Amino acid sequence: MNDLSANNTLSKGWLLLFSVWVLATISTLASLFFSEVVKLPVCSLCWYQRIAMYPLVVILPMALFPFDAKVTRYASVLVLFGWLTALFHVLLVAGYIPKSAQPCIQDIPCSETHLNVFGFLNMPMMSLLTFSLMALLLFFMTKLESS
Repeated sequence: MNDLSANNTLSKGWLLLFSVWVLATISTLASLFFSEVVKLPVCSLCWYQRIAMYPLVVILPMALFPFDAKVTRYASVLVLFGWLTALFHVLLVAGYIPKSAQPCIQDIPCSETHLNVFGFLNMPMMSLLTFSLMALLLFFMTKLESS
């Protein structure tokens, strides 16, 4: 019975980690599409979020085959950094942080958005939602592995 329970925990953990990898891959491909194909400008804060997202596409599959739950230690740091940067970016776009505090250059200001879906869902908000979902999945994976 223990083997069955351990196998079930392993498969749930594997699926959670695979889901995080799928999110990271879709986000990476979407960001490359919008910057390289659509030619949307990329601000400094967007680059920092990419720096947090892109390594996950490489790191997570290495932990899937064979499954290694300890990757959450490293992935969580990247996700937290990306989430904090995305939160700052969302607050900057919303006007809660003064424009004088933005780290961006004059040519590509961080306080402007070039893509709005449904009138409210912009790129920084999509990034924040993605990092939030990834953090939630990693949290559940950590809880699953500790039980």
